[in-house]
Amino acid sequence: MVHLATDADFQEKLNGHPKVIVKYYADWCGSCKLFAPKFKRLSADERFTGIEFMEVNAEENQAARKAGGVDNLPFIATFKNGQLVKGAATSKEEFVVSMLEELK
Repeated sequence: MVHLATDADFQEKLNGHPKVIVKYYADWCGSCKLFAPKFKRLSADERFTGIEFMEVNAEENQAARKAGGVDNLPFIATFKNGQLVKGAATSKEEFVVSMLEELK
């Protein structure tokens, strides 16, 4: 399951889960829309149980965007114990899987 986060609850959600992956998107971003079903499918994958999947509208949530170091969209960031581990502008499922594997 993918949870939507905003500036209001982003830090709280990060601190509430030891391992988090965040997909940053914008409503106008075509690649973001194409990647959304893949991200949702990965969130249901048994290999990644224990990892919290979140998505953030990067245009509406500047603090959350800054926390992930977002420089392009779609942007994927992993966090461990509230700290940024890795971030990348990508919509390649294989790369996101490798990020998830590193987070486990």
